[in-house]
Order: sequence, then structure tokens, then C-alpha cells
Amino acid sequence: MAAFPPEKLSLDPAFPSSPSSSRGRLGALSDAYNRFSSWRSTLGLSNPGSVENLQKEVKNTHLTNFFFDGARADLMKGLSMDPAFQVTHSFSLASQTLPPTYSFGAVFANQQMFLQGNIDNEGNLSGRLNHGWTPTSVTKVQSQLSSTPGHSMIQVEHDHQGADYSVNGKAINPSLTDGAGIYIGSYLQSVTRNLAVGVETLYQRSPVDSEISTSYLAKLTGTDKNWIATAHFQPIGVLQATYWHKLSEKVDAAADLQVIAAPARRDAIATLGAKWDLRMSTFRAQLDSTGKVSALLEQRFAPTFSFTVSGEIDHFKNAAKVGVGVMIESSSLTPEEMGMVPPPL
Repeated sequence: MAAFPPEKLSLDPAFPSSPSSSRGRLGALSDAYNRFSSWRSTLGLSNPGSVENLQKEVKNTHLTNFFFDGARADLMKGLSMDPAFQVTHSFSLASQTLPPTYSFGAVFANQQMFLQGNIDNEGNLSGRLNHGWTPTSVTKVQSQLSSTPGHSMIQVEHDHQGADYSVNGKAINPSLTDGAGIYIGSYLQSVTRNLAVGVETLYQRSPVDSEISTSYLAKLTGTDKNWIATAHFQPIGVLQATYWHKLSEKVDAAADLQVIAAPARRDAIATLGAKWDLRMSTFRAQLDSTGKVSALLEQRFAPTFSFTVSGEIDHFKNAAKVGVGVMIESSSLTPEEMGMVPPPL
């Protein structure tokens, strides 16, 4: 058999390149990536937050997630501080929309893990697990077991926070046999020090059909972080825009606009709200375009006792709702175990 000269092996394109040339190309790609990373770091971009918390400030200012009617009582007891372990008894009755309920909950948390469980008087069980692999990478699992058909679910997601971006992927009721379920992926990237843009894709698969949809997001933040504007657009004809402004150290204001321009439905709802944080109380007020005026006051008489009263008037339906609640927290720990400084003798 004739031997090929060494120069033929290196010059003939029919022969694979040598390992040294492959390492050279990898090195060039690595150098290009390092230069690109260095250029990104000079821009001074910050993490934009997750897509799930895109409207966190607005939701914390408005009382939609805090409002309740009827009577409610929450009794909490701390059993440990490090790791944190707390149990809660919750009672609710006289609501116009919900039946009387009792639920027992427990929370366990340490530096890397957060566990929460809850069971009510009807036997519905829910749980939540957050595990932080690193300070920027967290896996979350939520589940619910219910005797009502169609109410049981499980959700698995992973959240990663980069220096100037955030990535999240989640699966809701995934099936290991046929792949059915709901799958959501989102990416949010800072493009300037004040502007972040992103995309969220939802893929829903059933044994007989599948559907995919993509929505687009934007977040604009003031230079001094005292105002935030967001937009979430779905091509099917749904737009949600929010604006949050910190007026002072104790006063926040927020506005929310939801527009639906789908072929089967055309509607719009605007909501305006404000929150006042005082020394021992928090007051929220809200007004929307459907004629509802709502308010909620949380008064803390002591660090372990608070009283809450909420009210809503629907002018278009000529209806009203009122709710009162108390929260009492106790602990079997000594002041030293709770990390409190003992009073001087």
C-alpha cells in the first residue's frame, strides 16, 4: 500500500482537519465569546427580574390580591427560627362567594430550601417546594390534590437569573406517556439600563390536538428606579399595560389597563390604585372602570397582632362587600432564640 506524504494529509480536503486546527477554531470562538461578554459588561446592564414578577410592584400596590369579604382569622405560631418552622390555622366564614373553610398550613425554610404545605376541611392538599441550587438558579414544584375532578395539578419549573437576563421554563400537568400538558418558556433581556424586552411561549398539547402561542413583553424602568412601566402583548388581541410610581417613601400609585380586541370579545378594564405605608398600618385604595371602589386597611397594634378591614362598593350592580380579619402570631421561643436583644436589667 502506498504511503501518503505528510503534506498530502494536511492539504487534501478529503481528509479531516488535524486536532490542532479544531482547537484553533474552538479557541477563536472562545475569544469571540469573551470579547462579546466583556462588551456586555461595559454596558452596565442589570438583571431585569423574572417574567412572573414583571408586574410585582403593581400587584403589591393594588388590593386585588389582598381583598376578601366575610370574617377571617389567621393564628400563627413560630416553632423555630433557624431553620424557620411555622404552623398556621386559618378560619374563614360569612363570605358571599366562598363557603366557610378551615385550613392548616406549615412552612419550613432554610438557606437553600422552602417548603410549604396546606390542607383544608374538605381534604384538599396543596404543597410547594423551592430549592436554590445557586443564588441565581432555583427549581420550584407546586402541587394540588383535590377531590373535585379537574382541580388536581402539578407544576414544575426552573428559574435562572443571569447578570442581565432571566430564563424560566415550566411544565403544568406533564404526561410522561404521551407528552400532554402545558409547557411555558420565557426569556427577558435587558437591552439598555432602562429597557428590557422579552418573549413568552406557551405550548399546550393534548392527546388529540396541540396549540402554540407566543406573547411579547417590555419593561421600562426609571433611572432612579422610582417608576416602572410594563407591557404584555398577545397576538390574539390581548394587551396588558401597567405603570407604577413611587411618589414618596410612604406612598405608591399604580395603574393597570387590560384591552381585549379578539374577534369574539372586545372589552377593556382600567384600574387605578394607591398604597400608603404608615408606621403601624398599611392602607390601599382602588378604583376601576367597572364601577368598583375598594379599600383595605391593615392596622398592626403589635408585632404579633394585626387587624384588617376591607370593603368594596359596586356602583353599577348596586352591591357591596365587607370583610374583617385578625392575625395573631405567637411563639414558644425565648427572646434569645428569636434573636432579640434582652432588655437591660
